Amino acid sequence: MNFVAWMIVACEVMFWIVIVLGLVTRYVFKLNNLGLFLLALTPVIDLILLITTSIDLYRGATATQAHAIAAIYLGVSIVFGKSMINWADKRFLYFVKKEGPKPIKLYGMQYALNYLKGWGKHVLSYLIGSGLLMGMIFLVNNPSQTQALFDVLKVWTLVLGIDFIFTISYFIWPKKKRA
Repeated sequence: MNFVAWMIVACEVMFWIVIVLGLVTRYVFKLNNLGLFLLALTPVIDLILLITTSIDLYRGATATQAHAIAAIYLGVSIVFGKSMINWADKRFLYFVKKEGPKPIKLYGMQYALNYLKGWGKHVLSYLIGSGLLMGMIFLVNNPSQTQALFDVLKVWTLVLGIDFIFTISYFIWPKKKRA
């Protein structure tokens, strides 16, 4: 694994460590402001990854799938970060602190509409991530050096299309509650 791949792994691990520390600080130690501060550090982790990836490419590294995945990670983290923290927050309160309502499982049209909302977020993260990929391609300005970025962009476009098919399928065949 190259340096950028290790940075992606490190940033993902740090993302979840910061979230857990923020939740524990907020709910177990009752230090709400410190907990919110820790949760607010998640964009800083994204910024570190963006800077690291950009410097690596600017110094002449040939773009790899790891560089492309860094752009995907950033797009997804920017768009889904708040909802992932909210998801973790609700589950921490219910399952760890034994407080608040049980997280609701959605079915039928509610599930389909929620999945459609998630697909919309996927589109937004795609636009951000592919914008970052195109920025890296433009920055390097050498097609042979950035082919991996184009290849990952093609795969992500296919994944976005498949996700759209899944989204539509939930309106045609709604998810049913198990008996």
